[in-house]
Amino acid sequence: MIGLAIAWRARARGLGVTVFDGRDPGSGASSVAAGMLAPVTEAEAGERALLALGMESARRWPAFAAELRDVTGVDVGYRACGTLVVARDGDEAEALDREVALRERLGLRTARLLPSEARRREPALAPSVRLALDVPDDHAVDPRLVAAALVLAARQAGAVLHTGAGVRSVVCDGERVTGVALEDGSVVQAGQVVVAAGAWSALLEGVPASAQVPVRPVKGQTLRLLDPSGPGLLERVLRYEGGYIVPRGDGRYVLGATVEERGFDTAMTAGAAYELLRDASELVPGILELEIEELVAGLRPGTPDNGPILGAAQGVAGLLWATGHFRNGILLTPVTADLIAAELAGEPAEHAFAADRFASPAPGPAAVPAP
Repeated sequence: MIGLAIAWRARARGLGVTVFDGRDPGSGASSVAAGMLAPVTEAEAGERALLALGMESARRWPAFAAELRDVTGVDVGYRACGTLVVARDGDEAEALDREVALRERLGLRTARLLPSEARRREPALAPSVRLALDVPDDHAVDPRLVAAALVLAARQAGAVLHTGAGVRSVVCDGERVTGVALEDGSVVQAGQVVVAAGAWSALLEGVPASAQVPVRPVKGQTLRLLDPSGPGLLERVLRYEGGYIVPRGDGRYVLGATVEERGFDTAMTAGAAYELLRDASELVPGILELEIEELVAGLRPGTPDNGPILGAAQGVAGLLWATGHFRNGILLTPVTADLIAAELAGEPAEHAFAADRFASPAPGPAAVPAP
């Protein structure tokens, strides 16, 4: 989704754009993501720059979704439904109170709810719920619909999309990128190259050591459930310790997700499916009446500080990164596309997520032994 959005925005600036994807566009992590737009819920005390970027991107999402609908006729499932964060027991309630206090310090809009009020808003919640936090500005979108719309929008704007055409390496001439080499051995010339390969970004060959980025795969297993009787079990996104339930608004629900350091493994496991269903059913017993529509796992692109890597590669002119979005790729799509398209057009913007933040410091002078 990140690469497609950049292609669309770059074409709007008059740039010639070609997209290469070894699979169908949007079939990787974008097809697995639940689509939560949740900068407030995801806020961490030490990640204020990421919070600011997420809040800005969330602000852009309604117009982004409306523009995609106007251009392609595809409703991308943007739902201004809000999020409810719930606690199952006393320990989780204490932790949730700390989260409430943090968001108050950060000036974020939330409301602490007693169990009775939480169940009034979401009647499917179990009586055992101890505490809840209402987050009215954290919403959701359907990433699969967004990806499909972006394919149409990019093509209609004049971008050329090559599916089943994987890129093996970037091609450089000294300290400048000159194009890419494809898996079939052909070389495509380009003045600028954007790497938006998610968890696979660090595997791209041809990137000088000084320009490489620390992106790793972080596995997430999810279940997609269906209520044959239609919507109504939940209206809001529900989040809790270790998981979430995201309603699509049509009787479908995304239940997830594990966070596993298992390399490029995307196998679904019985244990993960059991734990996801067990935890969800403790809060929403009716979830066990739903049909299992799909079991699917994907790979988030993680970084050491959980922030994305955006913009110029260190020491290689014309090479740009748009990767490392970890748990916030869907949320950060609009702002990432705008930032990268601006930089491609010669208008670099100031932000805290440049690739060189991971560069090793230059060695200082050698110490002189004491006499």
